[in-house]
Amino acid sequence: MLNIQFIRDHQEQVQQVAEQKNIPFQVDDLLEWDEKRRRLLQETESLRAQRNELTKSIAGWLKQGQDEAAEQVKGQVKEINRSLDGCEAGLREATGKFEELMLLAPNVVSEDTPIGRDDSDNVEVRRIGTPREFDFEMKDHVTLGELHDLFDIPRGVKTAGSRSYYLKGAGLFLHLAVQKLAIDLLASRGFTPMDVPVMVRPEALARSGFFPTGKDQTYELAGEDKWLVGTSEVSLVSYYSDEVIDAALPIRLAGVSSCFRREIGSAGRDVRGLYRVHQFAKVEQVVLCENDPAASEAMLQEITGHAEEILQLLELPYRVMAVCTGDMSQKTYKQYDIETWMPSRGAYGETHSSSNLLDFQARRSNIRYRDAEGRLQYCHTLNNTAVASPRILIPLLENHQQEDGSIYIPSALRPYMGGIDKLVPPAPELSNRG
Repeated sequence: MLNIQFIRDHQEQVQQVAEQKNIPFQVDDLLEWDEKRRRLLQETESLRAQRNELTKSIAGWLKQGQDEAAEQVKGQVKEINRSLDGCEAGLREATGKFEELMLLAPNVVSEDTPIGRDDSDNVEVRRIGTPREFDFEMKDHVTLGELHDLFDIPRGVKTAGSRSYYLKGAGLFLHLAVQKLAIDLLASRGFTPMDVPVMVRPEALARSGFFPTGKDQTYELAGEDKWLVGTSEVSLVSYYSDEVIDAALPIRLAGVSSCFRREIGSAGRDVRGLYRVHQFAKVEQVVLCENDPAASEAMLQEITGHAEEILQLLELPYRVMAVCTGDMSQKTYKQYDIETWMPSRGAYGETHSSSNLLDFQARRSNIRYRDAEGRLQYCHTLNNTAVASPRILIPLLENHQQEDGSIYIPSALRPYMGGIDKLVPPAPELSNRG
């Protein structure tokens, strides 16, 4: 969250960002409850102090044998207690409203963030590789998957409903291979790989900035007061919540987990194949660094570079997009999306996202460190998708298909695929002749 003093000093800026991010938030409402909360807190503390002084005086009057005076003071204490009950009730209400609205206040955005309404207003930063032109009739990933028996979507839907699938044989091996490639690369760059909880308490989602605005995208476990995460970012940030970090910064973490997303609002969109599914796997980068915009900007470039390097190892064409205000989440200060070329769509499709949150998450999660002068500071936090599967299998299969139906395996993946350099479709079964 933002510092309340920052909001008081930058009311117009915060309101403008809320509108640009399409967040139903009014700064005036927050500041009204903030003023009421502070006034009631002052009144409550004043009444408590009066009550304490009067209560202390009762013993003195009784000691002097002044029972009547003591009774008068007791009456005054009762009156104060009645007033105090009202003040405390008002304070509880005002504090609750204040905290509720603080959770809706959006993070500000960087000066170089494009202003726009939705993803159509994102701005291309760079483009790497050239989309392939096929001199034969190309197949989409669903057809290729069926040809090679890599996954089974109809049976996935039969078992678990829409946007579900089974991965099979080489499809599963590819799914695991891209994750292991990402893990090994990040480990070589100083990241600590971690298998993390995917069932978390609601406060973990609120503290990391996914609640309340992302609640409709999250699966709740009924009767458990737990939720399934849509990214291991939640668990990795929560790892240090309510702590003063004594390790050297930056801290680099790589979460490996299954992820779950309801995809509310995407009905009818990307229904064919593996692009938009409810369950998937990710290798996620999370970094905690010092409270310095220059340092976190450098980390943003670093983690984005790791995702690009993975795509280059997979020999896939892609582009990096600066995400505009209308396509950003409440918590994000600056964001890049990486879109990989998907021949069946005739377009680039998002496969990675990379964000700098400044100290927004750390304030919510109460993650601090001591700077060189020994002062407590909130960390800056960043996150990036190193790889997400099965979505990455779409460009991997489609871009590397060959005319004979085989699928080329990039050299970087071969050690994780038993050394094979291509997938060959099964030979058609010979029919029995009487």
